[in-house]
Amino acid sequence: MGSKNKKRGVLPSRPDQPTVEQMIDDVNKAYPNDPIFSVLKDSKQGISPDNDMESMYLQSRRYLELNEQLHEAKGKLVRQREDLQTAGKQLELNVVQVKGRAL
Repeated sequence: MGSKNKKRGVLPSRPDQPTVEQMIDDVNKAYPNDPIFSVLKDSKQGISPDNDMESMYLQSRRYLELNEQLHEAKGKLVRQREDLQTAGKQLELNVVQVKGRAL
């Protein structure tokens, strides 16, 4: 019964997204043998400059699409969190009312 009365700790807020400068700095500080660089190098083998530009364009478009989806998902999660907080408050009120009736 004691564990039911414990208050749950508040989770820390999500950190802010890194800036472009921070991301570039991270890439510049990466080791040459970092696995991501070998993946990128393997994916570019056999690509002509024209195809490389097209590939970069398609990657950029895909990035923008995914970024938009992430922003939409973030908004949805914020709304869902607010709904859950409202439901939690209502549940707490209901519990207090039920306990009051039981006494």
